[in-house]
Amino acid sequence: MKRMIPFLAAVVLAVACGESTDPTLLGSLGAAFQSVPLGFDNAQHSFAGAADGFNPEWGPHGDGMMGGMMGSRGPGGDHRGGPGRDGGPGFGGFMGGGLGDLFIGGGFGLGFGHGRGDPSLIGVCSYSASTGRITCDPVTARGLTITRSAAYSDINDAFQSAFDSATTNTINVQVTVTGTRIHRDGDTSVVNAASDRTVTGLLASERTINGTSRANENISGTDSTGHFTAVRVAGDTTNGVKIPAPSATNAHPYPTAGTVTRSMQVTVTRDGQSPVNKNRREVVTYDGSDTAKVVITQDGVTKNCTLPLPRGRITCQ
Repeated sequence: MKRMIPFLAAVVLAVACGESTDPTLLGSLGAAFQSVPLGFDNAQHSFAGAADGFNPEWGPHGDGMMGGMMGSRGPGGDHRGGPGRDGGPGFGGFMGGGLGDLFIGGGFGLGFGHGRGDPSLIGVCSYSASTGRITCDPVTARGLTITRSAAYSDINDAFQSAFDSATTNTINVQVTVTGTRIHRDGDTSVVNAASDRTVTGLLASERTINGTSRANENISGTDSTGHFTAVRVAGDTTNGVKIPAPSATNAHPYPTAGTVTRSMQVTVTRDGQSPVNKNRREVVTYDGSDTAKVVITQDGVTKNCTLPLPRGRITCQ
């Protein structure tokens, strides 16, 4: 059967760390960590990356400076800032536009799973009794193709053909994003991203999130210094993150348990030169208190940080 249905949006690939060789060039790569790879905002993950229409398109442009945003749009990020906001190797803030609202006290919201999801996630979808999944027709926009599917099940893990606020206990959403986009300056991005997130406990007093995401963006282009290729990889793993169900007195609860591990890496190669790369890993741990522990490793240097909940500002020792 075919019908129009809404989906619930936004969940690590552990990115291998590469060796860095040129501190000057490494510092200028900081801008790559201010946003998420192209199209990744359509998937479910812990990065706060802006909606695709406003998401900064990163590219290693500039007169010899390897780091910047394509076009006229400014750097991404939220009020918590981000690493290397000034182009340097700073530890402040979270990468990828920040830590997603769900993981800092935004909660699921009272409308979660009740037909009030992101309108952009509405599509023509069909249910398969053999797989227990609802699969939506692919949607293509500006060179990127997005495919979504979901599975609903009750407290006994029996599949359901549609969400039922009275009986659905688990939701699994899978998203893929693939395609090629040619930018205004002639550079080309090839994108391959995916996410797989499961939320259980919809009928209980708290929900549990488990999931993974990954994104790979390959950019080829030229600037005043010649031809370059750039590869930006991002991803995360959400493991046992528990968030109390929203209530009239606590509409936006923060996580009380679990971990979120986030990774990003960027590698830029200019013709005739050796590759230059930069990498970062963030591990957020919730322990039931109003302060999450954050361990950040950037280019081999590790710092221990804390994040007050809800919606606090990260500080590092």
